[in-house]
Amino acid sequence: MPKKPRKMLSDINVPYIQSLMRLIETQSAGTIANWCVDYAEIHLLPLWERDFPDDKRPAAALTAAREYLAGKIKLLEVKKQIFECRNAAREAEGFHIAQGSARTIDAAASSVHNPAGSISLAFCGALTVAYEKLGLEAEWDALLSAAASECAKMEAALRAVAVENEPIPAKINWNC
Repeated sequence: MPKKPRKMLSDINVPYIQSLMRLIETQSAGTIANWCVDYAEIHLLPLWERDFPDDKRPAAALTAAREYLAGKIKLLEVKKQIFECRNAAREAEGFHIAQGSARTIDAAASSVHNPAGSISLAFCGALTVAYEKLGLEAEWDALLSAAASECAKMEAALRAVAVENEPIPAKINWNC
């Protein structure tokens, strides 16, 4: 019987996670949230849409997060869309990559009110992308290597939008 695929990475102490966390800590809550939403939209949403093209709940969560960041809607509306995205993830049981992408999108959208949750982009999203590239039966070491490469891309994307010497970095308690 094949092993059940893991849902997320679990080692907070690996260098690529630590490096990303240290960079996140230097940025404002808005920069962090925009980075999360952008990355999820570009890299994770297509994985969801491949299996569930008619289910727009994850896309709606990202749209709501953007609208909140632009001051167009209240946080309560974003939370409603995040809840619907979370439901989509639960309903995608058996579609491991789509489910992982919806979970990551949930975390990305949630970063508008919880910057510490942004690390889920790496923990869940990087592994989801690794499974997409290598398959659900891939060896764990190969998946870890692919996830590390994805985390490097995430960090590069954050560095590209990072504010040097950010005057008001988010106060983050990682609770890990």
